[in-house]
Amino acid sequence: MRFDVNLSILFTDLPLLERPAAAAKAGFDAVELWWPFGTAEPSRAELDALRAAIEDAGVRLVGLNFDAGDMAAGERGLLARPDDSARFLANVGVAAGFAAELGCGTLNALYGNDPGTDRALALTNLRAAADAAADAGATVVVEALNSRENPHYPITSSAAAFDLIDEVGRDNVAFLADLYHLHVMGEDVLALIDAHAARFGHVQIADDPGRGQPGSGRMPYPEIFARLAAAGYRGHVGLEYRHEGPGAFAWRRQ
Repeated sequence: MRFDVNLSILFTDLPLLERPAAAAKAGFDAVELWWPFGTAEPSRAELDALRAAIEDAGVRLVGLNFDAGDMAAGERGLLARPDDSARFLANVGVAAGFAAELGCGTLNALYGNDPGTDRALALTNLRAAADAAADAGATVVVEALNSRENPHYPITSSAAAFDLIDEVGRDNVAFLADLYHLHVMGEDVLALIDAHAARFGHVQIADDPGRGQPGSGRMPYPEIFARLAAAGYRGHVGLEYRHEGPGAFAWRRQ
């Protein structure tokens, strides 16, 4: 398996621009990020500073979220929200352009919380995002989140995500298989891998319960990794778990 570190949830004790180097020092050659700016259209200087930090660290950016609103405050995307549609569309070109500059092949479009989401708008905006991503050589991914931690998020199963993806009608829209969220929702993640790995545009992991590192919960990660390999998944697996203190990656040496 090829692993990458999500710098929006790990190494958060460091300033953003120091995290790529920390990931490299920890032995990783790839990273991903939630949208790391407070605005949909950051300045060129802000973009250049982050790009330099990634390039100087010698790591690849393999995944990036479109602007999803204030994640810390509980917002979970702008894709389907009428009041936020202009902000989402303003971000599409910025995010796709930044991805193209760094050779990032995966862009995550979070749906947005109910009430107030609009399915038709989500499809229109997803198509616009997919077209911009195609010009950047990237794939847009759709993620299901668990309702325990995200009670207002409508896409909470692989089936719901697949239905949305099928409606979009773009070849470069795929499923972001966050196995933690899916396991919390009661899905058989091993069966999902066996049946649908070809539809995975990206994989993210944490253990359940607790959203800690693999081995801290009950999910069968040795078998999960074996099944992903057997199913032919060749993309990165994003480490999107919570950890404080030393030993965040000790499980890789076990």
